[in-house]
Amino acid sequence: MSNANQTAADVASDIARIFAAQQAHQWDVKATTAEQRKAKLQKLKDAVEAHADEIVAAVQEDTRKPEGEIRVTEVMNITANIQRNIDNLDEWMKPTEITPQLNPADKARIIYEARGVCLILGPWNFPLGLTLGPVAAAVAAGNCCMVKLTDLCPATAHVAAKIIRDAFDEKEVALFEGDVSVAQALLDLPFNHIFFTGSTRVGRIVMEAAAKHLATVTLELGGKSPVIIDEGADIDKIAADLANAKQFNGGQACISPDYVFVKEDQQARLVEGFKANVSKNLYAEDGKIKKEAMAQIVNKANFDRVKTLFDDAVAQGATVAAGGELEEADLTIHPTMLTNVTPQMKILQEEIFAPVLPVMTYDDLDQVIGYIEARDKPLALYIYSKDEGNVEKVLARTSSGGVTVNGVFSHYLENQLPFGGVNQSGMGSYHGYFGFKAFSHERGVYLHQAA
Repeated sequence: MSNANQTAADVASDIARIFAAQQAHQWDVKATTAEQRKAKLQKLKDAVEAHADEIVAAVQEDTRKPEGEIRVTEVMNITANIQRNIDNLDEWMKPTEITPQLNPADKARIIYEARGVCLILGPWNFPLGLTLGPVAAAVAAGNCCMVKLTDLCPATAHVAAKIIRDAFDEKEVALFEGDVSVAQALLDLPFNHIFFTGSTRVGRIVMEAAAKHLATVTLELGGKSPVIIDEGADIDKIAADLANAKQFNGGQACISPDYVFVKEDQQARLVEGFKANVSKNLYAEDGKIKKEAMAQIVNKANFDRVKTLFDDAVAQGATVAAGGELEEADLTIHPTMLTNVTPQMKILQEEIFAPVLPVMTYDDLDQVIGYIEARDKPLALYIYSKDEGNVEKVLARTSSGGVTVNGVFSHYLENQLPFGGVNQSGMGSYHGYFGFKAFSHERGVYLHQAA
């Protein structure tokens, strides 16, 4: 496996050598039993637990996340995910028996077989959680895989390499460190399946590379996830939910609420509730933000991108209703709420990926639905309503990767639900059983009676 100190030629040689080894070994891995796969998953879980403190230190070095967030998303979430695969793998691997319609005396079944050699490309916002989760699913399904974390988190990638080396032989799972040139070298190879988490822009590059080899893909992307606040909804609860959501990882989550629709007579209360909850969560008695309680923006390029969106909105008449402080020195953006925003503003045209939340007012629900229908399908949609008819109307007339009603993030956290996007926000889904299926080919087998 590569490391950051190797030359480009050495990395290219490693990639070619390990890919050839995995291609040769994939058939042995495909034939492994549930017990053998569970043993590998247990080694992965043990390795994550053994390196937990190193994970925390590395992620903090790369992102300045609060330790509590890291423990949950980059350690506990991973180990729980691995355990879920271990606990359910016997059941997931069982063939689905079918009674043939034309000749019931024959037999038929669906078997779940490994896709082969897979490429897993991870993101920077949850660099281990959103990389080792797919790795666990790939291993559970009987695949070999090659893994690349983003170069924006080099310290985390280094710890991840240790974890993978502890748990696997490189002919089964190998992790590569390095910059974008390493990812490009990997994308040039004829993998059987590619699993990518990241931006829609890079997702298009990944899909184009996969098309050259007719590789299947799972694309976990993003988009502008709307929040609809119906008349009569609990504004105080919603304000708290939105403040917490935009504080979480500094708003740098693919399912983070991206913009809000609220009735005009409820907007002032929403703003005040948002400000009160941010103050309670993040500010000390002297009025200064507790920076250790919220992740910074990942790098200056992303800080500058968000500042450009913010400045454009303000220049076109948006009101800074809460927050509005952007500290370039340490890439800190205070949780911010903008009102009087219009669709012409760039902040309503691009995914924000930061703790900035634009708010629009509306007159009737059809107006909101029409706005969402006319735009790319988001990864998440949130609706707060006490009216079941209005909830069903929104579900019937819109499309998104997933939906949480009267809350945020819950459709992601429930592992019995598939998680993924649709069209511009992604392709394919995973989590739990759906992760096992994402890395499996459903093979139909028909058995005639012996002559």
